Amino acid sequence: MNATVPAERIQAVREFNRMYTKIIGLLDESMLSTPYSLTEARVLFELSRHPKLEVSVLRKTLGLDPGYLSRLLARFETDGLVERERSTRDGRVQVIRLTATGKEVFQLLDGRSSDQVRALLAGITDEGQRRLVQAMDVITQHLGTERRRETVVLRPPRPGDFGWIVQRHGTLYAEEYGWDSSFEGMTARIVGDYLAEHDPRREAAWIAEVHGEPAGSVFCMRKDDATARLRLLLVEPSARGLGVGTRLVRECLAFARGAGYRAMELWTVDVLAAARRIYQREGFQLVSEDRRRRFGHDLNGQTWRLEL
Repeated sequence: MNATVPAERIQAVREFNRMYTKIIGLLDESMLSTPYSLTEARVLFELSRHPKLEVSVLRKTLGLDPGYLSRLLARFETDGLVERERSTRDGRVQVIRLTATGKEVFQLLDGRSSDQVRALLAGITDEGQRRLVQAMDVITQHLGTERRRETVVLRPPRPGDFGWIVQRHGTLYAEEYGWDSSFEGMTARIVGDYLAEHDPRREAAWIAEVHGEPAGSVFCMRKDDATARLRLLLVEPSARGLGVGTRLVRECLAFARGAGYRAMELWTVDVLAAARRIYQREGFQLVSEDRRRRFGHDLNGQTWRLEL
């Protein structure tokens, strides 16, 4: 897709590049008060990730000129940082690895780099750090060639998370389905009831985090002594496809079983197909449905039930 790019966006990216380059000191002749340039440090980093690496693969990974890389590796070899040999698979292929000295130099660079970033972030509030990392994830998603390994963590809500749950339900369902503010109001009432009356022995809520940022939610709430309700399952668009929804539902079911419930019910609408597939995989059965005006649309409401 070749989208039109306004001039002001081009200028904004260029200004960001200049600002960030200046901040992390990439314009310095050496990096982190060592004799090594940024490119040399990047080569050491790539080599540290592998026991040995073909030179051609290293060159393609970093996009370096063959002659430049050859001279750089020759210098590293002279300094005792790397060793080169012929591949046992193909004698025409050269492989390279870090020596013990090379590993020590990399550890020095890696430690100083972490210290530099720590100092950079230390002057930013915790919330500011979260927003900064989230913005970097967006940049990586759109411009990066490698996807970062996704780490999903489930945890209890913290102060501020309940407001986030209401806000994200209202925003996402308005954007994706055109639902009006009555849905956000219903979400706020459910959250308010939970906060006002919940019994921690028989009710619980979870936030799913991806890279330390909220990416989903679910509640286990009491219907009666025998039946629990699964409520407010949400997965952020950026976290979909990572199994977040399934993990939240299974955590909710495990809690309900441990709390002594004999069944779990949930209410949804039929347009929420992705959530319905999760419920069906976990064994929920459709027990009733009705069609009427909801959230500004004619929607088919459904009640699903699972015997625990």
